Amino acid sequence: MKKWLFSSLLLLLTLFVQGQILEPVKWKFEVEQLSPTEALLKSTATIDPGWHLYSQEIELREDQFGPELTLFTFDKNSAIKLVGKVEERGKVHEEITPVFDDILVRYYSDKVVFVQKVTVSAAATTVTGNVYYMVCDDKQCLPPDEREFTFKLSGFGPFTTDTAPTDAAASASAGVEDSVVPSLVEEEVHATVADEPRKPAAEPTGDTGMWGIFIAGFLGGLIALLTPCVFPMIPLTVSFFTKQSGSRRDGVLKAVGYGLSIIAIYVTLGLTVTIVFGSDALNAMASNIWFNLAFFVLLVVFGISFLGAFEITLPSSWVNKMDAKSDKGGAVGIFFMAFTLALVSFSCTGPIIGTLLVDAATRGALLGPAVGMTGFALALALPFTLFAIFPGWLKTLPKSGGWLNSVKVVLGFLELAFALKFLSNVDLAYHWGILDREVFLVLWITIFLMLGLYLIGVIRFSHDSPLQHLSVARLFFAIAAFSFTFYLVPGLWGAPLKSVNAFLPPMATQDFDLSRNTGGHSGPLVAEASGPRKYGDLFHCPHGLPCFFDMEEGMAYAKKVGKPVMIDFTGHSCVNCRKMEATVWADPEVLRRLRDEYVLISLYVDDKTPLPADEQYVSEFSGKKIKSVGNLWSDYQASTFNINSQPYYVLMDHDQTLLVPPSAYDTDIARYIEFLDSGKEVFEQKRAK
Repeated sequence: MKKWLFSSLLLLLTLFVQGQILEPVKWKFEVEQLSPTEALLKSTATIDPGWHLYSQEIELREDQFGPELTLFTFDKNSAIKLVGKVEERGKVHEEITPVFDDILVRYYSDKVVFVQKVTVSAAATTVTGNVYYMVCDDKQCLPPDEREFTFKLSGFGPFTTDTAPTDAAASASAGVEDSVVPSLVEEEVHATVADEPRKPAAEPTGDTGMWGIFIAGFLGGLIALLTPCVFPMIPLTVSFFTKQSGSRRDGVLKAVGYGLSIIAIYVTLGLTVTIVFGSDALNAMASNIWFNLAFFVLLVVFGISFLGAFEITLPSSWVNKMDAKSDKGGAVGIFFMAFTLALVSFSCTGPIIGTLLVDAATRGALLGPAVGMTGFALALALPFTLFAIFPGWLKTLPKSGGWLNSVKVVLGFLELAFALKFLSNVDLAYHWGILDREVFLVLWITIFLMLGLYLIGVIRFSHDSPLQHLSVARLFFAIAAFSFTFYLVPGLWGAPLKSVNAFLPPMATQDFDLSRNTGGHSGPLVAEASGPRKYGDLFHCPHGLPCFFDMEEGMAYAKKVGKPVMIDFTGHSCVNCRKMEATVWADPEVLRRLRDEYVLISLYVDDKTPLPADEQYVSEFSGKKIKSVGNLWSDYQASTFNINSQPYYVLMDHDQTLLVPPSAYDTDIARYIEFLDSGKEVFEQKRAK
């Protein structure tokens, strides 16, 4: 008895240390008078570092998941009339995320001000209502919360019967929209628990991916070096510097100047893209239909060009003018030599540069194109400089030949594969349904299969040299292409394909999914669990797992079959919940334990199903009205475990006592297995007593 008492106290202590009610948002409400009859109602949300507050408008299909949107509701008041929708002022972050079925997610960090313009027809009045919202960070998402607000308006008028709005015109309710800004004063409230959650894991903002853009540009530059337009220029250019210079030092200086000129030219190109389009346009590229369609067509054209159908070249007059100016000598001549290289090699480097600029621009970073071009130019310039400093290295270069054209063809296949992602973005946003997951996969499988066949010489294009033998390098690239092709094939039957899932349309667009259709059910749960499902369908759980959606039903069945219970606090739009299910729950050992050793009860804290009127209540924990199924489970989680984030996993006995400390988001499969095994061990020890 003492042993169990000590264990219980230890569990409570652990839960107390781990559990916490997070309050990452503070609200302030203020009235700004514009005229004797107009005012702005300002609601400022100050957001803790690392957290995000979601916008008011995100387009979703019925079969897509998304974050919970911010919503303002104003109580009817005959003394005011709402003018337009609620505006958002401040910096909005936008990102298309595969976790949310590739929808465009809009969110705010730090601070956002929501502004509603009103016309006033009384000297003084009070405007009341509430704001419904959700916040998330990179590890968790809090249940959507609801804050009541009060705006006190005074000092308006004087009014006459000619200027006062009628009661009919004055009654309206708030609209919704999106944006960010500063803070104000009057009434301050903290966000707590209750209501329901929805969550995407913290999305990166535009500026956080600069290193990724730079590395992509650098790799693109290295690839460009291996094209037939650039590679033969290396020994020719280096020989020119070493032979035409009076000394080795002079030759090295010229080569360094040549390299710096290349960097300056391409960085200027990247900056020009930003200046021409502007930061707002770059942010819009990620979701705008015309941008995405243009990028799709552009990449297809680039791909066809690399496959040899035609060459994308610049006017010869440009090349001749630059070449003539390069004869001037000195720093100016060297700069125009670099410019000539850029123009002459455009048929090979143009598609690579275009792809890099498209990728950098769609990431939404203001300086992304310039950073990408810096990486590209650095990789392109380094060989010319290094071989000029160490001319003996030229002997180690492979000879030019048909392999250079093969590099272009390989790039052509990759351009075609990459182009499909932009068409998919448009297809998803406008619900065309022409590029569902299986169609996308069939196209990728075909492209990479043909790439493999090309590499081993089965397929040849008109400009290819005869393949006399298969080199080791070509063999390994072919193995990679075929392996990737065969990796994709199971995706046609519903395999998750985790390594490329970010590029594929969401699983919900796939018509044929074996894991969903067969269910994967085993054990007595499906056969014996009978009676009405109070809050959901027994068969709608990840990986075909049998589960319950109600505590009472799940506990009753657990007692019947003699198994412990795992409570899964989750949400329909909880990103990290989906990640756990896709990476951790999908592991065979984890899946076996969840299916055979536990009764799974999934409680969705964002379920909008309304509770019957006689089951609604006011929470003693939060003081809020519990009106929906999501409210019910959110309140249960917060009041029982003193935590309001998901995912959250609780292992329980039949009397609803904890077996081991709960677990939250953790993708370490070994730790999760240990968590499940330790709970089962404690359960069996208690039953043996």
